[in-house]
Amino acid sequence: MNNLADPGVISDILKRHGFTFSKGLGQNFLVNPTVCPRMAEASGAGPGVGALEIGPGIGVLTAELAKRADRVVSLEIDQRLLPILQETLAGFEQVKILNSDVLKTDLHRLIAEEFAGLEVVVCANLPYYITSPVIMKLLEENLPVKAVTVMVQKEAAQRLCALPGTRACGAVSAAVRFYAEPEILFPVSCGSFRPAPNVDSAVIRLQIRKEPPVEVLSRKKFFATVKAAFGQRRKTILNALTSLLALPRDRVAQACQAAGLHASMRAEQLSLQDFAALSNALFPDSYD
Repeated sequence: MNNLADPGVISDILKRHGFTFSKGLGQNFLVNPTVCPRMAEASGAGPGVGALEIGPGIGVLTAELAKRADRVVSLEIDQRLLPILQETLAGFEQVKILNSDVLKTDLHRLIAEEFAGLEVVVCANLPYYITSPVIMKLLEENLPVKAVTVMVQKEAAQRLCALPGTRACGAVSAAVRFYAEPEILFPVSCGSFRPAPNVDSAVIRLQIRKEPPVEVLSRKKFFATVKAAFGQRRKTILNALTSLLALPRDRVAQACQAAGLHASMRAEQLSLQDFAALSNALFPDSYD
C-alpha cells in the first residue's frame, strides 16, 4: 500500500505511468493528507455504509473512505487512471473502480447492484465544470442516498449553500434547499491539490431530506418558476416571469397577489415558501 501522503511517492507513481493532467477534465487531484480523513469522516462513511465516489483521482480520498466504509465504488471517466488506481489502492478489497461518466451512469441500478443492504453516502472532489450538473443529478434522481459530501470551488460552495431570500441565492441554491439541508463544513486551500488551481475550495455536505420543506403541486412548474425568476434577477418577478414563462402579465400579477407577494419584488427576496406559493398560484391545474 502506497503512502499517498508523500508528494514524492505521488510524483513517482504518476511519472512511472506516464500520466499527464487533463485540463479538459478539470483534473486537480486532492493530495493533502489532512483533508481527506476529515472529508471521509464527515461523509458518514462507516460500518454498514457504502460510499459512492466520483472522480477518485489517484485514490487519496478513496483510501480514506475504504478505511471506514464496508464498500467503496468510485466512478472514474479517465481510463488512464485505472492502472494507477489499481496500484495505489492495492490491498483494499472492498474498493471497486468503474470506468464510467457519472452523468451517463444509471445510479439507481449501480446502487442496487453494488450497495445492497447498505446505507449509501456520496463523497467526491468535483471538477468545477461539472459541479452543478453532478449535484443536481444526485438530487433530482431521488436516489436512496443519505448525504452528499463534496469538495467544490469556494465560490460554488457559497452559492450552493446560500439561503433563499439573500443576495447570494440563485436558482441552484433554491433547488438544493428543496432537496437537501446544505452546510459548508471547512475551507481547503489551493495548495491542497496537484496541480494547484488558482482558487481555494470548500467542503460542503448536503443532508438529503426525506420530504421537501414546501408543498408544490408540480415540481416541474416550481423549478421552472424559480429558474425564470432568477433568469432575469435584476428585473421584478412580474417582468421576469411574464418574459421567461411567456405568460400574460395580468395572470402573473394575480398569482403574485394570491401568493401574498408584491409584484415589484425580485427573486433574491423570495423564500422557498414564497416560490412554492407563487408556482402553485401560477399553475393551479398542474400536477406531477
